[in-house]
Amino acid sequence: MNLKEQKYVILEIIPTNKDPKKGDIAQLSALKIDGIKLKARFDYRLDKNKINIPDILSMINYDNHAFKYVKSSKTIMNNFKKFIGNLPLLIIDDEYTKDYLSELENEKLSVFKFLNLDVTFDVFDKLIKKYNLEPTNHLVDLLYEALMMEL
Repeated sequence: MNLKEQKYVILEIIPTNKDPKKGDIAQLSALKIDGIKLKARFDYRLDKNKINIPDILSMINYDNHAFKYVKSSKTIMNNFKKFIGNLPLLIIDDEYTKDYLSELENEKLSVFKFLNLDVTFDVFDKLIKKYNLEPTNHLVDLLYEALMMEL
C-alpha cells in the first residue's frame, strides 16, 4: 500500500473491556487521510454516565469539548462506518482493536508496519522519541505526524 497515493483512515479505540462482548467503546478517534492531507476527523465518546470505570474516565478526561458524545457503542460504530466507507484502516494492532472492528469488512493494516515499530507497552514513547514529537493525548495525531515524516 502506497500511502502517498491512497486514501485511508488511522484510528484509535479506547474500550471499557478488552472483549467487545463484555465492554463498550469509550472513545474512538480517527483521521481520514488522502495521501498526506488530513481530510476529516472523527472524535466520538460514549456518554460519561455510561462508563463505570474510574481509570477509563480518567484516561479520556481531556479536550471534552472536541468530542461528540453518544449513548451507545452501536451509535459510535454506525457513525464510524459512514465515516470510513470502504477505505483501508491503519490500526493499532493491540489485543482488542481487531475484535472491536471485526464486523467491518475494510482492510485492516498495522499502522506500525509503516513506521517500522513493533507494538509494545511503550510504543508511543518510542514513537515520540523516534520522530521527536510533542506528547499529546490524541494518539491518532501522533501516528499521523509520524507517518508524514516517513512519507
